[in-house]
Amino acid sequence: MVLHNPAVRWGYALLSGLAIAAVALFVLDGTAQLVALGIAVIDVVTTPLILKTVAENGQTEAV
Repeated sequence: MVLHNPAVRWGYALLSGLAIAAVALFVLDGTAQLVALGIAVIDVVTTPLILKTVAENGQTEAV
């Protein structure tokens, strides 16, 4: 995975956030749905930042 490319970082974050949001909308209801949607938003915002840090530090190998 090429983590130096911002499109890859944001694309990964958007896809994972979309998956969480889909589960929230189609499976959950009430407070659980709101919590899952909040997690999706946090995921979309923080994942690219974390992946950028990993790319800058050169830690792209699996542990």
